[in-house]
Amino acid sequence: MAHDRPPVDSINLTNHFLIAMPGLGDAFFAKSVVYLCEHSERGALGLMINKPTDISLKNLFDKVELPLGRADLRDAPVFQGGPVQTERGFVLHDALSAGVVAPAAWAAVPRANELADGDREGSGEGDDAQHEAQGDRDDGPSDAVYASTLVIPGAALEMTTSRDVLEALSHGAGPQRVLISLGYSAWAQGQLESEIGENSWLTVQVDSARMLALIFDTPVEQRYEKALALLGLEAWMLSPDAGHA
Repeated sequence: MAHDRPPVDSINLTNHFLIAMPGLGDAFFAKSVVYLCEHSERGALGLMINKPTDISLKNLFDKVELPLGRADLRDAPVFQGGPVQTERGFVLHDALSAGVVAPAAWAAVPRANELADGDREGSGEGDDAQHEAQGDRDDGPSDAVYASTLVIPGAALEMTTSRDVLEALSHGAGPQRVLISLGYSAWAQGQLESEIGENSWLTVQVDSARMLALIFDTPVEQRYEKALALLGLEAWMLSPDAGHA
């Protein structure tokens, strides 16, 4: 006997990809792939992984007056993480503190010691409460390697917002693989669930190897199609009125 699928509002989508459907009304997220770092009853927080800016990591490190000690990263792009707080930096990277219980993601949104300002002004969408996560932050203790790090449950990834991760990279140390973005994507309580119910997003979770390959190894221009392929889909199969998988 087939089991009924749980209602959308009972699903925890932390460590999932969101894949934008053609019918998504927000042009900022058109053909986007978002990695969700946290999803709870208070809302959701994630980073787009397929929207590069014209800023290279070398440019970013020059701006914060640090050398970049990793030749393999110099030409890598800085990404648009989302429309919220686009002047602040977020570093998605290999997990360095396995087994650590981290504070909630709301504590990881920068206050002090944040990465240096980027070159982009905050977009109108970023100031819109439509994509602002709500709820009090939990500033509980963490044994993470860096000063402000979210350890993502069930993932081989962490998200760091403190400058010390850049300082480590400047010395040729730090995480092996990184994706650095300006801004983040956030949804208020119940908002993401509503958008999924309106067929604006597909969701998928895969094993760590395929997740890391999509985020760090897949050419940027192929990430949307490769994300769809995780569900056995191709872009031509989608229509604005199609249901979500």
